[in-house]
Amino acid sequence: MSLSRYRVVDLTTVRSGPTCTKILGDLGADVLRVERPGDSGWDRVFYDQCDLQRNKKSLVLNLQHPKGVEILRALASWADVVVENYRPDVKHRLGIDYESLSRENPRLIYASISGFGQAGPYRDRPGYDQIVQGMSGLMSLTGTEETAPLRIGIPIGDLLAGYFAALGILTALLERERSGLGQRVETSLLEALVGSLSFQAVRYLNTGEVPPPVGNHHPLTAPMGVYRAKDGHLNLAVGNDEMWGRLCTALGLDELAEDPRFRKAAARLEHRAAMDEILEAALAKKPAAEWVQLLNAAGVACGPIYRVDQVFADPQVARAGLVHELTHPVWGLHKVMGLPVRLHRTPAGVRTPSPIPGAHTRGILAELGYDGDAIASLLADGVVEEARAT
Repeated sequence: MSLSRYRVVDLTTVRSGPTCTKILGDLGADVLRVERPGDSGWDRVFYDQCDLQRNKKSLVLNLQHPKGVEILRALASWADVVVENYRPDVKHRLGIDYESLSRENPRLIYASISGFGQAGPYRDRPGYDQIVQGMSGLMSLTGTEETAPLRIGIPIGDLLAGYFAALGILTALLERERSGLGQRVETSLLEALVGSLSFQAVRYLNTGEVPPPVGNHHPLTAPMGVYRAKDGHLNLAVGNDEMWGRLCTALGLDELAEDPRFRKAAARLEHRAAMDEILEAALAKKPAAEWVQLLNAAGVACGPIYRVDQVFADPQVARAGLVHELTHPVWGLHKVMGLPVRLHRTPAGVRTPSPIPGAHTRGILAELGYDGDAIASLLADGVVEEARAT
C-alpha cells in the first residue's frame, strides 16, 4: 500500500476530519482513531460510521485525565501525522497543540481542520457545513432567482476540507523527506468552499460583477444545462461552436446552426431563452434515453439525470468498482464507497470495517510499553476504555 509506512493519530469527529483520515487509511496508512469516552459517534447511523471509520484502529482515551494526555503525547511521539478538528483553543488548553507535540517529535505533521480557521474573528464559532455553505457564497449561486438560496445535497464543505487536508498532509510528508522536519497543515470549511468557487470567484474579482443564480444552466455557456425531453429531463452540454453545429444536425435543425442569434457562443448566451424554446420543442419528440444515445453518437455531450439507485445500476459506474462489501461484528454485511482514484501499482483499498470503540486499546497501550498491570490500572481509573461485548 502506498502509505503503509506512516502512522496517523486521528483525533477528529463528525465528518471533515474523518474524511481526511479515511483517505489516508484507504491509501494504506496505519490510522489510529482516538475516541472520547461515551462520545465516539457509535450511536450515529451505521451507514455514516461504517463509511468514515473503515481501515482504522480504535483507542478510547480520556483527555480530561492527565494520564490520558500523557498517553496521547506518547502516541504523537510515535506518529508521523496527527489530525484534529477541535475548536482552535481546545488543543492549547489540553497541551496537545502542534508547538507542544513537535518539541518531542520535530518530524510530526500536525493537521488542523476547523469551521473558519485557526485565527480571525470567527475562529471560535461552531462551523457546520450548512452554515458555511451559506457564508461561502455557494448557496447564492445554487438554484434560480425564484428558489435560491439552495444548499448542495451533500456536505460539500466537510468533504472538500477533508480532501484538502489530506492533500496538504501528503505534500508535507513529501517535503519532510528533504528537510527531515514536520510542519502544521491547516484548512477550514470556509476556506475550502470559498477556494472552490472557481470561475465564479475570478469573475467577480476581476469585473466586480456579482454572479446571479442561473439554476441548471451554465452561467457562461449555452446550451449547457437541463432540458426536457418527451418523458423526462436530460443534461446537454455544448462546449463550442463546432458541437453546436453537430447538435443542430442531430436535432434536424440545420438552419439553426447558421441563425445569427445562435451561431457563436456569446450570441447563444444572449439569446438563450429563444434558443431553449426551440431546442425543447425538438427534444420533446423523443424519450430522454433515446436522445442520450443519439446525441452522444453524434459527438454532442449529453447524459441522463439519475436517481441514486440508477447511478449504481449504470454499467460505467459498476465498472469503476467503487462499492466494497465488509462484514462487521455488529452490523454484519454492509457496503461502503471506495476511494475514487486508481493507483495501478499500489492501489487504495477497503480492508477492515469500522472498529468497535476501544477495540485496539490494549494492543496500542502494549505497543507503547504498558504492561498488563498498568493497562488494568488505566482501565480501572477511566483513563482508557476497551471494547465492550456486544
